Amino acid sequence: MIDEIPKQYSPSDTEERWYSFWEENNLFSAKVNHEKKPFTILIPPPNITGILHMGHALNNTLQDILVRYSRMRGLESLWMPGTDHAGIATQNVVEKAIAKEGFKRQDLGRDKFIERVWRWQEEYGSTIIRQLKKLGASCDWQRLRFTMDEEYSKAVVEVFLRLYEKGLIYRGTYIINWCPRCHTALSDEEAAHREIKGSLYYLRYPLEQANRQTGKQANYIVVATTRPETMLGDTAVAVNPKDKRYKNIIGKTITLPLVNRRIKIIADSIVDIKFGTGAVKVTPAHDPNDYALGKKHRLDFINVLNPDATMSELAGPYKGLERFKAREKIVEDLKALGLLEKIEPHDLSAGHCYRCHTIVEPYLSKQWFVKMGPLAKSAIKVVKEGKIKFYPNRWTKVYLNWMENIQDWCISRQIWWGHRIPVYYCGSCKEGDGVIVSRIKPEKCPKCNSSDIHQDEDVLDTWFSSWLWPFATFYRKDDLAYFYPTSTLVTAPEIIFFWVARMIMAGMEFQNKIPFKDVYIHGTVRDAEGKKMSKSLGNSIDPLEVIKEYGADALRFSIISITAQGQDVFLSKEKFEQGRNFANKVWNASRFILINLVFEKVNFDLCVFFKKEALSPVNRWILSRFFSILSEVEKCLEKYRFNEAANLLYGFFWHEFCDWYLEIIKSDIQNPHNQLIMYKVLEKSLRAMHPFMPFITEEIWQKLPHEGLSIMVSKWPHIQKQIIDKEIEKEMAEVFEVVSAIRNMRLALDIPLASLDIQVKIYPANKNNRLLLESNASYIKSLAKVKSLAIEDKFLHLKNEYVNVLKGMHITIPLTGIIDIDKYLKKINDKILGAEIDIKSKKAMLNNKNFIQRAPKEIIEAEKNKLEALNEEAKKLRGLRDGLKA
Repeated sequence: MIDEIPKQYSPSDTEERWYSFWEENNLFSAKVNHEKKPFTILIPPPNITGILHMGHALNNTLQDILVRYSRMRGLESLWMPGTDHAGIATQNVVEKAIAKEGFKRQDLGRDKFIERVWRWQEEYGSTIIRQLKKLGASCDWQRLRFTMDEEYSKAVVEVFLRLYEKGLIYRGTYIINWCPRCHTALSDEEAAHREIKGSLYYLRYPLEQANRQTGKQANYIVVATTRPETMLGDTAVAVNPKDKRYKNIIGKTITLPLVNRRIKIIADSIVDIKFGTGAVKVTPAHDPNDYALGKKHRLDFINVLNPDATMSELAGPYKGLERFKAREKIVEDLKALGLLEKIEPHDLSAGHCYRCHTIVEPYLSKQWFVKMGPLAKSAIKVVKEGKIKFYPNRWTKVYLNWMENIQDWCISRQIWWGHRIPVYYCGSCKEGDGVIVSRIKPEKCPKCNSSDIHQDEDVLDTWFSSWLWPFATFYRKDDLAYFYPTSTLVTAPEIIFFWVARMIMAGMEFQNKIPFKDVYIHGTVRDAEGKKMSKSLGNSIDPLEVIKEYGADALRFSIISITAQGQDVFLSKEKFEQGRNFANKVWNASRFILINLVFEKVNFDLCVFFKKEALSPVNRWILSRFFSILSEVEKCLEKYRFNEAANLLYGFFWHEFCDWYLEIIKSDIQNPHNQLIMYKVLEKSLRAMHPFMPFITEEIWQKLPHEGLSIMVSKWPHIQKQIIDKEIEKEMAEVFEVVSAIRNMRLALDIPLASLDIQVKIYPANKNNRLLLESNASYIKSLAKVKSLAIEDKFLHLKNEYVNVLKGMHITIPLTGIIDIDKYLKKINDKILGAEIDIKSKKAMLNNKNFIQRAPKEIIEAEKNKLEALNEEAKKLRGLRDGLKA
């Protein structure tokens, strides 16, 4: 047996072998089974352009923990995998690829370009799937879905038609977010606003000669704008009707500089009197607020930008200039004409494309929209009623706030890759009359019988397919009836609006059921300094490199154990050493047990054995602790407190099972009771740790006596409540406190644990304390590694002794012949003096107003931490000095 257990655990030799074993034996597969309750998780489908990053690693480890846990608990557990076609992102990648060959997509044409995208998808689209397998993801890969699958695409078309037939999809010309780089419309959620440094330009618009007044009244009106280039599209200037400064010129006309267009001064209460000069330029084709003003006051809509953000023909002499170059030239020309009053620095919020991060343009365009208000009502209701719960709960308020103020959704995109909008137009009918919404391309126009039919050029927003994910992935009706609604959604906060909210609306609208019961929102992965990890910042850690160096279990356990519920996780490469060290601890302890295990001695039912046999206190204690910890782990997992569950298992296995229990029984390891209990606790611990660390637990479990094909389909350990004994747990905890106190005393005095020459005397606090110490004296003596242990009656601090007080007990170590107390006391006093000098210096620094005002916050915080550490060190040294008697 010893030859079969390598001294060191090697993840690279283990992980691929066991993953292949699980796949070959269909252990990830889930089927309709009415004898079991279902548990369903649907993977947030990664983009086919995606490569595994730490966000994926966190998200998918959390899901895998839940699905492995549920599978072991006897639920029919399905983790549905899939990928998203990612319209804009994928098209961009393929366009870059053909650009290297000297082509643009327009050179290939739509059909040929789509063929190239499909070829790219077949070659590269499954990269992230292979990487998820390296992480240990136990998805049912036989059900792998893609949002462009034929069956899935049918669902997308069906949903479009149903919404259109209900009047919830419409086409209109409105201000939308336009990405000039991706050349497509974006929804509000895809064009998140960011604060940027800008300028506020004060421009003079001359009043027409007939409207000018004599006296102090200026012959121009000053407007303030952050986007001077759009002035070329102005069709009015608006003021507030209550603004006394402008009451005499409302209704008058001005001459728009540079293009010499006559525009009116209009009054509207929407204008903020306090912003800028209280007069605002109105550009209905380039601003959502101005669009509303334009409609209300029947203004002209003049689009002065091309789709690529160059100036259009309507921009006159600025035609063809890039928008920001045009801004510079316009400001320069206005200044030359004496029409630039001033420029002020101004912080502003600008929308950015979620894909390429280009500043988007508010742009007048004909697009397809979904009316969201009617869909939102039921989705708000189910969350308010608690049928869908968010973890952490704070996200409920965020969700409801967005839903109660929801805007219509722009769903058309001006790209080629994606689900083409199922709308057709008749070339023979008048515009507006020949619109045909159909599941398939009609051969003839139903109105005029013409065969001149062409499909809408636009495709649907990628999220229009993704919002159907919880039910459109089930291609069989019996699967849908059994596995839907799903159980838990695990996702990131940035897609609550993109995806989570829309899935709830889609589930209620098309299935009349919630899509999932729980939504767990995990935090963002950041570097050690708190910056979000990204390739562009160069601060990302490659999960595959971590797996190669430390193993998948180490990555999984590390990232989970340091991530509190819903909080951001701060990562550095060194933090994965925790998971690696724990894996090594599990391996070494298991190897020790396997080397010493007599298989014939462990083939007993634990419950029967426990009732029949008189177990020692330490065996009763370790069993009680295991089941107590297991109970807490279950509670944590039910409430999505993954890090707490992981740390409970870590603390129990490393400190209680290895450091205390195995150390105690080591000298009597062949005792039949010890044999059985150490085996049972190890085997059950492996099962409890399996969802977190699937590979190493499988490797060890297979070497132990076991029943069944794999640990992943074995039963989750049953909590045997009759074995839990809180009294024995309390007693042994007190024993270990005494041992720790003695060890700490040795450490303070620099007496190595290897030295067995010390004697210890303990003066109990009371009779019960004495009984506890006497009945466990052998454990204390062995674990504290002392030559003799005496339990005395009346405490008296004798010369040459070191004393420590623990809960009323006095623990003493006679030091004659071990250390020179006089010399040691001098050494301690010197250290105390040094610490006090440092404390005084740090306090002076932190009381210095100049330092506090000038130093960065992180430096001040670091100095405060140093002061706290110095105070703690001084306190510890004084305690050591007070415990010594020369």
